[in-house]
Amino acid sequence: MPKEAQPTQQFVKIENIHEGTAILKNGSLRRILMVSGINFELKSEEEQNIILYAYSNFLNTLDFSVQIIIHSRKLNIDSYLNKLSERQSSETNELLKNQISEYTEFIRSFVELNAVMAKTFFVVVPYDPIIIPTGGKKIIDLFKLGMKTKILTPEETLEQKMVQLNQRTDQVINGLSQIGLRVVALNDEELIELFYNLYNPETIEKKTN
Repeated sequence: MPKEAQPTQQFVKIENIHEGTAILKNGSLRRILMVSGINFELKSEEEQNIILYAYSNFLNTLDFSVQIIIHSRKLNIDSYLNKLSERQSSETNELLKNQISEYTEFIRSFVELNAVMAKTFFVVVPYDPIIIPTGGKKIIDLFKLGMKTKILTPEETLEQKMVQLNQRTDQVINGLSQIGLRVVALNDEELIELFYNLYNPETIEKKTN
């Protein structure tokens, strides 16, 4: 018998999205920040050195890892071309109508030969909870080292992890802001849309208004 197909959700590591945070199935938390870009090549040499120095200082202040993601997506300009077509149909001036037609054909030909990509920059701030061993011998070893354990309810555990994640998020936002970057933490709705688009790239494309 053919093997029954498993639901896509089984392969997604995200358990829930709550308060702008992706909660993974293993209890880890992820906060996703959308960051503006800098046209580094247009900066003077002095400005480039300042940016590099600030970025180096930012990385050196972190005592945890972050993930930097560049998300590229082919830009869908169908709606833009449709608006041009409507504008052309309503234009009474023949000269302008011809110019719109030529411009539309130029854009269409250009996109066919050169895929126009939209780039978005993200920084993922993680918090992975400390796993305390549950085996009898290992627990004894922990107490020999002077470590104490505390049993927490799931609500208290999540709350404490959120506090730690918020502190890390503030540190990353402040560090990137000092470089001159604009940083925004994604909310629940934006996270859901982001992950849906990531797992369904063939059905959703960013459209130009």
